[in-house]
Amino acid sequence: MQGFGGVLGEAVGLIARWDPALVEIVGLSLRVTLTSVALACLIGLPLGAVTGAFRFPGRLPLAVLLNALMGLPPVVVGLTVYLLLSASGPLGPLRLLYTPTAMIVAQTILVTPIVAALTRQVTEDLMGEYAEQFASMQVGPLDRVGALLWDARFALITVALAGFGRAVAEVGAVLIVGGNINHVTRVMTTSIALETSKGNLQLALALGVVLLGLALLVNALAMTVRLSAARAANV
Repeated sequence: MQGFGGVLGEAVGLIARWDPALVEIVGLSLRVTLTSVALACLIGLPLGAVTGAFRFPGRLPLAVLLNALMGLPPVVVGLTVYLLLSASGPLGPLRLLYTPTAMIVAQTILVTPIVAALTRQVTEDLMGEYAEQFASMQVGPLDRVGALLWDARFALITVALAGFGRAVAEVGAVLIVGGNINHVTRVMTTSIALETSKGNLQLALALGVVLLGLALLVNALAMTVRLSAARAANV
């Protein structure tokens, strides 16, 4: 059996020469993940901002629900989406099962509560500072939400990056609804599991290195955003 050093060397070689199989898998992973995060932000940012900015009946249960859904088990989400999209399910006629679209749906369900819950906390904290100004200026509901989202933009970028990190590392839900089909739904996490079981450690490790690199990049971007926000606050 080839040693770790040899496997790592071949893995780096795959990355250095842009191996077509590697590029295809990484490209699909990024497409699915970025689309999921964009959809989650479209839903989660307004939902979180409204929950944080206003007092209304059911607000507290909604906040508790959003916090609870941050820990959704991925396999449960995958199973639920599978049942909805299967041939006997209500959305079966759409024929979305075992497609990238099904994977996007599953990841969006997983990421949306994270974005919404973190946005609620950020906007609720800001609302405590701006409540009197909004009242004195008679700011309307839509303008209030817009102002909070804009003022919290640096923190919300970090929220989106957290959602990206959660989505790109997902394996259980996307495996159930995507099926890990070669050239169709094979992403980095599912490919690592498959290639490791097949003994193709070079490709598995190369994908692992790319995944780790993305995780480091996301954390570096989050840190940069936080530092930029701190500098802007001190200006």
